Amino acid sequence: MLAEERRRKIVQLTQRDGRVVVKDLARRFSTSLITIRKDLEYLQGQGRIERAHGGALPIDTGALQDPSLREKERLHRKEKDRIAAAAARLVRRGQVIILDSGTTSTAVARATKTIRDLTVITNAVNIAAELAGTGVEVILTGGALRPNSFSLVGPLAEESLRYITAELLFLAVDGFDLEYGLTTPNLLEAKVNRVMIANAKRTIVVCDSSKFGRRSLSLIAPTSAVHEAITDDKIPPKYLRGLRDAGVKVTIA
Repeated sequence: MLAEERRRKIVQLTQRDGRVVVKDLARRFSTSLITIRKDLEYLQGQGRIERAHGGALPIDTGALQDPSLREKERLHRKEKDRIAAAAARLVRRGQVIILDSGTTSTAVARATKTIRDLTVITNAVNIAAELAGTGVEVILTGGALRPNSFSLVGPLAEESLRYITAELLFLAVDGFDLEYGLTTPNLLEAKVNRVMIANAKRTIVVCDSSKFGRRSLSLIAPTSAVHEAITDDKIPPKYLRGLRDAGVKVTIA
């Protein structure tokens, strides 16, 4: 494989997986750690990746980035499915749960569709469609549709959520900074999420490890609002320790 072919593939892997590790790349391309480090330094100089200790991250295009649901679905699929399976194990027959919009929340919906006497409250049109025709009772909020995420936001969505209560909220986020809190790119989405948190007895963040240490435009809530986080085994140790020190239960899927 030519050097440029290898570097192009490294960029693709970084964008797909949210991060790459030097030793994994060396094994994948059957080359030395030194060669991979040089590749990463070259790619960083070209502005194609962001170098990190032991590997690299995708270029951060800023807090305003708001990818479409279809774009997000291509990222971290295996991790999201494992997170969703772990989330489903927390749900009991007869409960009322809230699912916000997002691909991880959609995976949770798929994983819970066989639970009997379950009621799901959601502001996500795609989740309502996912659960249509199953035994799950679905309550869809009103609101203005965001085409990017298929979510309903605005005063109607917020008002409808104020009159309900639920045992569990499964909240997918775009960023989870321990000091700052939970974030999302959209101001209206953040407001809806805050009402969800206020009306759920327990808030469970479901996010893959790439979300930790990131901040998006709109603050949803501080870390203190979170009871539990379900993530994958690539979570950096400092964030795992930080969450536990903050009193957040962590489940590794």
